Order: sequence, then structure tokens, then C-alpha cells
Amino acid sequence: MTRCLLLAGFLLIAATAHSHVEQTKQGPVKKAPAKTASAKPVAKPAAKPVASAQDIADGKALLSKSDCLACHKVDQKLVGPAYLDVAKKYPATEASVTLLSTKILNGGAGVWGEVAMAPHPALPAADAKKMVQYILSLNNAK
Repeated sequence: MTRCLLLAGFLLIAATAHSHVEQTKQGPVKKAPAKTASAKPVAKPAAKPVASAQDIADGKALLSKSDCLACHKVDQKLVGPAYLDVAKKYPATEASVTLLSTKILNGGAGVWGEVAMAPHPALPAADAKKMVQYILSLNNAK
């Protein structure tokens, strides 16, 4: 019986020593550095512009020759919203350009009030896209 107790004690001491050796081999636990207020934020990559300067200039010229000015102005609501208001409402993304170009071609209603925008099915889709690119660029031209 004494032998069993001695053996059990020896095993307990050996296990404790082994655990201590393993902890020493691994070294102290390292903590992640604390975040401080002075840490610089990581810069996001610049968003790819949805239009070139030439597309924007072309869109402006197309609008000036179109019937759009009967209902819209750059900075003032007429029958439809001001182009600046449209530019503030919709981000300059490919999705917005596609959505608004489709509205120009097919017409639209309900977003800006009761009056519907007439469809312009004879307008080439590429021209509608340039017009929208110009309109959305107005939000950055302040």
C-alpha cells in the first residue's frame, strides 16, 4: 500500500513538472497590442469612377439638345426634380447609371411625386447612359 501511495505521489510530481516544462517551452503568452486612438485608419482603395470626363461632357451636350430641359433644370425643380437633387439621391455607381438610364428609356413614376416621366424609347441607350453620368457627376462638382 505504501508503494502505491509513493508511486501515485511520484506520478503526480512528474505530471506537474512536465506541465511546467511544456509551459516554459511555449514561452509566455503574447497579447495583441492594444488599439489606441492614435492608430491611423486603413485607407480604402479609391472607387473606380463610373464615367470619364469625356462621357460627362458628352452627357451634358446631349442633355442641352434634348427635350429633358422642358421638365428638368440643373438646380431647380420644374415638373421633374432638379438634376442636383437626382445626383444627391443616387450614388455615382454603375447600378445607379443602369437604373436611371432605364428610367429615361422606359419612363418612370412615383419616386419624385405624382407626375410620370415620359419614356424616350428612340434615344440610344449609350446616350441615356452618358446623360445619367453627367447628372450624377453634379454631386461632385460643388
